[in-house]
Amino acid sequence: MRAVMIQQFGDPSGMAVVELPPPVPRSAHLVVKTEAIGVGGVDAVVRRGTLGPAFSEGMILGSEVAGTVSAVGAGVDPAWVGRRVWAFTGTSGGYAEQAVARVDDVVELPDRLSSVDAVTVGGAATVAQLALTHAHLRAGESLLVRGASGSIGIAAVELGVRAGASIVAVTTSSQERGDRLRALGATHVLDRDGRAEDGGSATFDVIVDIAGGAALPDFVDRLAPNGRMVLLGVVAGFPPADFGARLLSTFQQSRSFATFSLDSVPASVRDPVRAAQLAAASRGELHAVVDEVLPLAQAADAHRRMDLGTVFGRIVLVP
Repeated sequence: MRAVMIQQFGDPSGMAVVELPPPVPRSAHLVVKTEAIGVGGVDAVVRRGTLGPAFSEGMILGSEVAGTVSAVGAGVDPAWVGRRVWAFTGTSGGYAEQAVARVDDVVELPDRLSSVDAVTVGGAATVAQLALTHAHLRAGESLLVRGASGSIGIAAVELGVRAGASIVAVTTSSQERGDRLRALGATHVLDRDGRAEDGGSATFDVIVDIAGGAALPDFVDRLAPNGRMVLLGVVAGFPPADFGARLLSTFQQSRSFATFSLDSVPASVRDPVRAAQLAAASRGELHAVVDEVLPLAQAADAHRRMDLGTVFGRIVLVP
């Protein structure tokens, strides 16, 4: 089978299409014949080699696929074979014609939801929903989504609206992107530095930050008293080591900062949320915003666009 391997960390030229033997599922795992593969911001972070020794060259990128179950390992109900599913493959293994996943990380797809839409919403909307829960967003509060043009940010906008946020503000890089985010429910569009068109700034009860990077401390300053910031990703790099000083400098305002990873959520909580989000997408209540669908062999081109910051929504690979 064909797969995309990181032969050298760094820019996308270090990625290569290789031929590998078909995978054999071990106990409690199954094989998915992939129909769609999600390209996420975390894939770009892994490919750059910035996450340390937990990842090594020679790995297959990708963690989110959709397709049809073709084989099961010991202890897995054979009735899974032939079902259309969304699957999380872990921290690697998704960029392939056949991917292996734990049966506990697989959700059957609604009939009306395409595989392309499934990998656009399945991971992103689940992360966004549980991050908003982690931030204790309440109806009537104001929300800022920093880095709202990706699939997680778009989901956070729509879910913030559904949660009854009084303001759903976004940061983005252009008026065209801002207009698209307004169509999805954003009420205020800010530039990348968090400034409005009139140059003003505001504070927010909840900030969901997908970017991280050097500017993160400036957004800590945008928290209202008792405001909560939740960091979901570091697509712009890690924040400065001393960013917590901004919180301490306004100690009396009781602002707080947290990270959020889906790895901290038990399956009993996570899986019903994911199934509900996939069902909502199949009914058109959540939008799967697909930027581009590319062949698996063009995975490096997808990453070049990710690095340029020109993606709105999600790029999806197909075998």
